Amino acid sequence: MNLNVFAQEQTLYRVETPVYQGPLDLLLQLIESAELDITKLALAQITEQYLVHLRELEKKIPEEISVFLIIAAKLLQIKSEALLPKPPIRDPGEEDPGEDLVRQLREYKKFKEVAIILGEREQSGLRSYSRIAKPLKVTGTIDLCGYNIHDLRQVAQFLFNKSDNKASLNTVVKAPKISIRQKIKYIIDTIHTHGKTTFQMLITGKRLRDDVVVTFLAMLELIKQHYVRAKQETIFGEISIVPTDTLNRTSDFELEFKD
Repeated sequence: MNLNVFAQEQTLYRVETPVYQGPLDLLLQLIESAELDITKLALAQITEQYLVHLRELEKKIPEEISVFLIIAAKLLQIKSEALLPKPPIRDPGEEDPGEDLVRQLREYKKFKEVAIILGEREQSGLRSYSRIAKPLKVTGTIDLCGYNIHDLRQVAQFLFNKSDNKASLNTVVKAPKISIRQKIKYIIDTIHTHGKTTFQMLITGKRLRDDVVVTFLAMLELIKQHYVRAKQETIFGEISIVPTDTLNRTSDFELEFKD
């Protein structure tokens, strides 16, 4: 059964309540209020409820009644098959009308839920973009009536020449060189002073990214050489650094890194 007819006839008949509207919504509401699975048995049990609603219509409009009769006929067929001892034998390839109706109702419910979500997004203004700043307001105009193109050229040439007269820099500022060996000595000195340290303590006050990276590499080298142990209780937590018995201030470290 093709339920597209409900989309075409929905302007002819609509049930307006605070909970639901339209014939398909009524059918879904009856199924859910009965708290039964969408099966042949569930549809057969609610068929009588649906027919009672059809009989209670006050204004008889042929177009609306025809819409109801389509789904009512299907529900009656399902109910009659459920009451028979054996279901009728269908031709090969013929689809069960109950399964067909259930499939279309489920598909309709999915589209309805998506439509509700899209409506909420539209009402909340998710596709709206506010203006960040007000446009500049020009309070006046410049009168250039007394000037010609040659005057403008002289002013432009003056500005260009003025920018060329800036003093050149005599020195070039370079970032300080930070070696892994220096950072290893710094870590060892800190451990000897405080007994232990943390990675956060080692990089406190360090603004350069290179300084932090080299400090981390120095810590890894000390761990590899078994001079210190590192412990981290939680992910992204503080890294505690404690010395081992082999740590010696005067030890000569064999580094895999170039200073």
